[in-house]
Amino acid sequence: MWNILITVLAVIILIFLWIMIYDGNRFVVREHLFCDARIRRDCRAVVLADLHNKKYGRDNGQLIQAIRELAPDMILVAGDLLTAKPGESLDTALGVLECLSQDYPIYYGNGNHEQRIKLYPAVYGDMAERYAAGLGELGIEPLVNAHVQLMDYGIRIYGVEIDKRYYKRFGVQPMEETYLETLLGRVDKDFYNILLAHNPDYFPQYAKWGARLVLSGHVHGGMVRVPFVGKGVASPNIRFFPKYDGGRFDEEESTMLVSRGLGMHTIPVRLFNPGEILLLEFKTVDKQEAANTSLS
Repeated sequence: MWNILITVLAVIILIFLWIMIYDGNRFVVREHLFCDARIRRDCRAVVLADLHNKKYGRDNGQLIQAIRELAPDMILVAGDLLTAKPGESLDTALGVLECLSQDYPIYYGNGNHEQRIKLYPAVYGDMAERYAAGLGELGIEPLVNAHVQLMDYGIRIYGVEIDKRYYKRFGVQPMEETYLETLLGRVDKDFYNILLAHNPDYFPQYAKWGARLVLSGHVHGGMVRVPFVGKGVASPNIRFFPKYDGGRFDEEESTMLVSRGLGMHTIPVRLFNPGEILLLEFKTVDKQEAANTSLS
């Protein structure tokens, strides 16, 4: 009897290990459609988040080819393309951006790892300066509490970099009601406003500020997702079954998409949780028909 149980357990463990290796080395594309009267011209965007120096094929050729096949008008980065680790190479993140910047405009919102290398030079040395220089050579300027206005599309893209205290572990720190307006100013509701906000925990605050669409990451889909239930198990903040783990969430007139990311760090686990890139379709509609829908 015990031999049978041990054999069954060993088989289950091997299956889980195979799935973990498989999911840790593949990615899927998830599509979402957004229709709004403030959008002046149809366009599409690819969202990348939490690459963490992961490579899909040589020089990330598989990832770049997949993005090119989607034919986006722009690339939106929701943070953490690199990993904040002393001595870690910047070549993977910059290599992907170099290839993509040749064909698409890139709007880059920082994550906590980009923020961390700036805050602690005693730990990370000149990583922040070298990364900023590399981005500058590619014509990419991160949106650090700033925005760009795409007049042809009727879209504004904001990037917010919240204080490090909002990334503390074991809970969600309260955020002051006026904090986002202090960082970003007042939102112009004549535009379709997209907010690149790496940490999804503050979706209610992002929505109240006035973001029509929030693009986040950070949680890596919960690392392990419960089969059939589709719920992520843990967040980097060391909280189990986080509310905003991956996918679409709605708050009154605002929507947040939480990317499950592309890479891993510290705990290199993805189980029932492959990497993910998002394809967003933006379409203009008559005001009477304006509504948000999702393809997935």
